[in-house]
Formats: sequence, C-alpha cells, structure tokens
Amino acid sequence: MNLKLAFRRLFKTPLVSTVAILSLALGIGANAAIFSLFDQTLLRSLPVQRPEELVNFSSPGPKPGSNSCGQAGSCESVFSYPMFRDLERLQTSFTGIAAHVGFGANLAYQGQTTSSDGLLVSGSYFPVLGLRAALGRLLDTNDDINIGNQFVVVLSHAYWTSRLGASSDVLNQSLLVNGQSMTIVGIAPRGFNSTTLGAEPEVYIPLTMRGLMVPGWRGFDNRRSYWAYMFARLKPGVSIEQASAAMNGIYRPIINDVEAPLQKGMSDQTMGRFRAKQLVIDEGRRGQSSVHREAKTPLILLFSITGIVLLIACANIANLLLARGAGRATEMAVRLSLGGSRRHLLAQLLTESSVLAILGGIAGLAVARITLSLISSLLPPEATSTLRLDLQPSMIAFAGVLSIATGFLFGIFPALHSTRPDLISAIKANAGQPAGAKAAARFRSTLVTAQIALSMALLISAGLFIKSLMNVSRVDLGLKIDDVVTFGVSPHLNGYNVQRSRSFFERLEQELATLPGVTGVTASMVPLLSGSNWGSSVAVQGFQSGPDTDTHANFNEVGPGYFRTLGIPLMAGREFTDGDTSNGQTVAIVNEAFAKKFNLGRDGVGKRMSTGGRELDMEIVGIVQNAKYSEVRQELPPLFFRAYRQSENLSTMNFYVKTSMDPEQLMRSVPAVLARLDPNLPFDNLKTMPQQVRENVFMDRMVSTLASAFAVLATLLAAVGLYGVLAYTVSQRTREIGLRMAFGADAARMRLMILKQVAWMTLIGGAIGVVGAYYLGRGAESLLFELKAHDPTVIGLSVVVLSIVAFGAGYIPAHRASRVDPMQALRYE
Repeated sequence: MNLKLAFRRLFKTPLVSTVAILSLALGIGANAAIFSLFDQTLLRSLPVQRPEELVNFSSPGPKPGSNSCGQAGSCESVFSYPMFRDLERLQTSFTGIAAHVGFGANLAYQGQTTSSDGLLVSGSYFPVLGLRAALGRLLDTNDDINIGNQFVVVLSHAYWTSRLGASSDVLNQSLLVNGQSMTIVGIAPRGFNSTTLGAEPEVYIPLTMRGLMVPGWRGFDNRRSYWAYMFARLKPGVSIEQASAAMNGIYRPIINDVEAPLQKGMSDQTMGRFRAKQLVIDEGRRGQSSVHREAKTPLILLFSITGIVLLIACANIANLLLARGAGRATEMAVRLSLGGSRRHLLAQLLTESSVLAILGGIAGLAVARITLSLISSLLPPEATSTLRLDLQPSMIAFAGVLSIATGFLFGIFPALHSTRPDLISAIKANAGQPAGAKAAARFRSTLVTAQIALSMALLISAGLFIKSLMNVSRVDLGLKIDDVVTFGVSPHLNGYNVQRSRSFFERLEQELATLPGVTGVTASMVPLLSGSNWGSSVAVQGFQSGPDTDTHANFNEVGPGYFRTLGIPLMAGREFTDGDTSNGQTVAIVNEAFAKKFNLGRDGVGKRMSTGGRELDMEIVGIVQNAKYSEVRQELPPLFFRAYRQSENLSTMNFYVKTSMDPEQLMRSVPAVLARLDPNLPFDNLKTMPQQVRENVFMDRMVSTLASAFAVLATLLAAVGLYGVLAYTVSQRTREIGLRMAFGADAARMRLMILKQVAWMTLIGGAIGVVGAYYLGRGAESLLFELKAHDPTVIGLSVVVLSIVAFGAGYIPAHRASRVDPMQALRYE
C-alpha cells in the first residue's frame, strides 16, 4: 500500500519527479562508472584461492648493477635470481615463494603467427596461487629444476579460446615461442591473466628458460642483476610481521656476508645503506602492478568529484521535497490528528524518496554506460583491453546500494520536518506561513550555499586540470612528427641472429623508402614517447667522477637519418650515416642535456666516451638539440645515441616513416611491405606519432575531460537548486512583497532584495569552495603539469563563471518578484 501511494504521489507532480530522477541519475551514474574503475584497479583481489594470504616482496635501497623493472612494479621490487633461490630454500614462513617476469613473445602455431606477451614463472608460481588447469596441467617445481632445458608452455585461457578454438587437441602439440619449439602441457584457468594488473600474457614458460626467450641475456648467476618479482603465501597462523622478522633474519646475512663483498667502487656511505637494506613484506591480495600506484590519485580524485556531484543532486532533491512537504503540511497534520502514527508517516515519506532514488539509480545505469564509453574513448588500447568498461554486477550492486543510501539521505530531513508534532499550529497556518517555515527556509538556504561551495570547488579543480592539459599540449617536444607513422618489429623473437636482424632492418628501411609519398625512414631501439626508459652509467673523456657521482644517462640505438626524419636540429658535428657499421669506428651522438651534465660544452665533438666500465671506445661525432624521449611531461634527460648498425645485440626495432601524403594511407601500405619480406614476422603498435603522443598523455586528457564534465554538471545542478529555492521563496513571500510594494517599494528594490540573498549565498559558498578547492588541488597536485593548486587565474575565472551562473539563476525569481501586483498579493493565500 505504501509503495502504491508513493507512485501515485510521484505521478501527481510529474515535472518535479522527472527533474529529481534525472538529477539523481546523473549523480548515481557518474559515481557508478568511476566506482567500476576504482573497483577493478584498486580494490579487486586476484581470482585465486584465499588471496588475503598472499604477500609481496620489495627491498628499497641501493641496487648497484643492472636493474630491469616494468609493469609489475618499481625497481625496489626486483631481485636477482640467486637471491630468489636463496630465500626460497631457506624460508620457513610460507607455503612457497614464487618469482616471475614478463617478456615479449612471438608465437607461431600451425601457420598462425602473432606478436604477444609472455610470462616467465618459477615452478612454484601456480602452486602458490592455488590454481588448477582448465585443461592438462600447469607448471610446477619439476619444470624449473635445471636452467635452459624445460621446453614446456602453458597457454592462457584467452589465447586458447580466441586463437586455437578451445580445442583439446592442442595438448602435447608444439608451439614456437621466440623461435623455440615448446610443448603445450596445459591451459590456465578462465579469468586468470597474471598477478599483474594490466598484463595479459598469452603463454607461461619456466623462469629458467629466460636465456632462450630473451636472446643474448645471461644473468642467472649474477647477484648484481635485478629483474625477478617475488611474492609468497603465508602459512596458516603466520602474520606478516612474524614473516618479515623471520625473512630478514635470512636476508640480512646474505646481503652482508655474500653480496656486500661483490660491490665495487662504492663509497662508505652507500655501502652502509646497502648493508642496512631490509626485506619489506606487504599484503599482496591484489597482486603486483605499477597501475595500483599510478591510478590511485586520479581515481580517488574522480571518485571524490562524482561524490560531490551526487551530494549536490541530493541537496536539490531535499529542497524539492521540502517545498512539496510544505504544501502537504495540512495533510500530515490531519492524518496525525486522526490517529495516524508519526512512524507510519515517516515510513510513507521515506518510501516516496526511496522510490525516487531507485528510479534515479535505474536511469543512472544508462548514465554510467555513457560515462564508461567516454572513458573508453580517452584510454589507450592496452588499458581498454585490460579493463571491463561495461555494466558489471559489482557496479550494478554499487548503484543499488547508493540509490538506497541517497534515498534516505535526501529524504530524512524533509520527512521529519513534514511530520513534526505541532498539529494545531500547522492546521491554523493553512492560510499563512506554515509552522516551522523559517527553519525550513534556513535549511534550504544552507543546502544551496553548500551546493555553491561544492560547485566552486569543482569548477576550480576542473580549471586547474584544463590549464594543466593546455600546458601539456604546448610542450615543445623538440620533434616534428605530425606526418610520421611508427610501428615495431622483433625478428630476434622469431629466431633471427644479430646479422640476419641487421640485414632485415636495412632491407625494411629500403622497402619503406620506395612507398609513394615517403620522405624519410629511420628506426630506434627505444620507442619514442611510449614510457620506455633505457639507461647506463657512462664514462666521458675529461669528466672526473667519484664513487657516488651520478654518471647515468639514457640512451637509444637509432638508424641513419634519425634526427633529420624526426626534425631534431643538429647543433654540432654530423648525423649517423649508412657507413656507421660494425666495421667502422664506434660512434655516438649526444644531446644538449648530456653535454651540459658531462661538461662537454660545444667542443664535445671528437671527445670519447664509453659504457659499462669499458675503455673510452666511442667517439662523439655530433651534438643534437634536446627532444622528448620517454614522456611528454618528463624533464629532458641526458641522452646519448648509438648507431644500431654497430650494435652487438639487435632485438626489437621501432620504425618511423615520414610521408607527404595522408598518414592513414601509409598505414595501410606498411603491412604489405612486411609481408613481402617475411610473412611469418608479426609487427605491433602501428599508429601515427600524434596518436602516440595522445596516448602518452591519456591520464591528463581523461582527468581534465571528466573533471570538466562533472564540474559543469555540478554547476548546472547548483543553478537549478538556487532557482528552485528562490522561486519557492518568492511564492511564499508573495504577501510580504505585495505589502512592501503597496507601501512604496519599487520593482528595482524588490529585485535587489532577492539578488541580495543570491549574493550572500554566493559569497559564503564561494569562499568555502575556494578553500575546499585549494585542498582538493593540493591532494592532486602530482597530476598537474607546471601548475600549482592556488593558481590565481583559474580561481578568478571560476569565481566569475559561478557568479554569472548564480545571478542568472536568481534573476528570473527576482524579476518575478518585481512584477507582483500588490492587490492580488494581499488576497494571496
């Protein structure tokens, strides 16, 4: 009966109900969409047995030697292979310790060749996770006893179903992985990709096969080569604190007695820090991923913004219900006087608000889907393939809980106010001001002031992100890449040796150069503006260095014409040419930041340098202008270039093709060129360089776009709330306004009276909002580029915009007040 009456009441005022439902749909839908990302990225546990028992390992402190870290976490989280085996053998706190590392994989099965990702895992990896194979078996400790002779592979469930038709006949068949014939022994369970969010390996191979999967790599015995990520499962009854104490009892002696004597050229201070290193053990139910750290701040920010939008929407609905409740005061009083209990009336009014909220939540699912589609358009392909950007059970459940909570939140005060027990005064007040009207008016004004404050905070925050994005878009890349197409190939993963790879790259350069409209072709080992960073310690002629001197520089191996093709000006010396081969003098080109760091000045051409502690075996033949390397937002690093044709270890190469025609047309021609040279060699990341730049700054674009959209939405909702309160105030004060005008007040004074109320609410709310925006901006300052949270231009513009919107919303009721007929107003009831 309560539900039927609630629907009847809603349909009795369809316009009010529609506005309320749409307001809630926008607030609940936006929150549900961001919650979906928040849940998948920061909350969701791994799909394994008892994930709460898993822990991750890290070891902050000096790691002299070579460090290789990636998507699974920072370089604090990687360990050498000997250290992994030591800890695995000596530990007593865990059911097992596992190690893993990703690698690039070229896969070939019955004529199907794909470029993909793989995961090298210890034999304990699947047992520690407690997983069972969907078909066949998973890798176990028998598969990584000896280094380099376990030619077995487990396929991911996604690769098995999408590429191999989910056929059970694949067991014991051969799969070529990076040119090595591997026997398929099993299929990983459905829904499991890896322990790293964002990684989707298609094959799992024993860790001991890394030397064959990554040609040229030799590091199993090197304690100064850090590359393996580690996690473990706690034994029953063992806490993280107990495990940490026990493991450090093992780790510290290894560091001090075994590894400290291996360090060379280390100062006493650094050696002290090295000896003091500890093994850090943290909870690992979500796995290991750099995405957890990178996504935390922007997602919390967006979740906070959508929460503010919902609060503004709830304030609007509360005001609407208060206004409607004032018209039902007599009804409530009569029902109470006839014996109805206040509890029943409260239940009825809360049922009505809950129905509103649930209808808003249902409509909000459509808003959530639209919001996710917008987010999908802003994310790079690798992110959209990892995240599920559709309606999921967890998101629907969240929207349901949020609907019920908001129904109570915005319904409780209007319900309490409408069922207050002063019956006689309420009935007598039928022809005048209802009892409690002043309290309700104050509450409505407070709600609107809060809406203005929240809107101001969001407008300033959105302004900061928009200006930050503008700063990013104006960054001088030092490159001319508007008409450049790029892609990568990895022939070594198909078994090519160095000489064959070099020959293939040279032929590919020649073939691409013959395409119509092509004006330049070059290549680089490290892909530009893709987040990749390769570096090395260097020695430079004339530069004196001590034990703790920073001699690190980033590097790249590039092809002839690299700087000319990408529009990087040459400041001194010459470019690499076709003659810079392995038979000639080893040469290098450095950028301005390198020349400055190592005191080369403009006279650096002709000086010598080296890497890896070798003799000064490279001659610097050129100095080029600084240009962006890894990230658009990154400071320009010291950088040196080598000629890839002189490299002793060619692997993946990324090509850059400049055209005078439409780049999209060129992209359609590239696959045919590669197919002519080797139809079994896959390529990846075929795109234009402007697209690569957009993907590099996708976080800036996403946060700015969403923050702006939500801020506009919040401001419009606040304007609607302000208009509603003022319109209701004018209608309630009609008799008062009539009296004032009858005693001589003119229309201008009446408008001023209403607009003065707008001014006070805007002033108080705006001031609070500015303070709130400052702290919101401080919390998200890491996302801003060349900008502080207290930027006066952004604050000033936001104040102007909100003031215009507020006075615009207030002018209509003010104008209506100025046109009140005194005679009709005096007869108004």
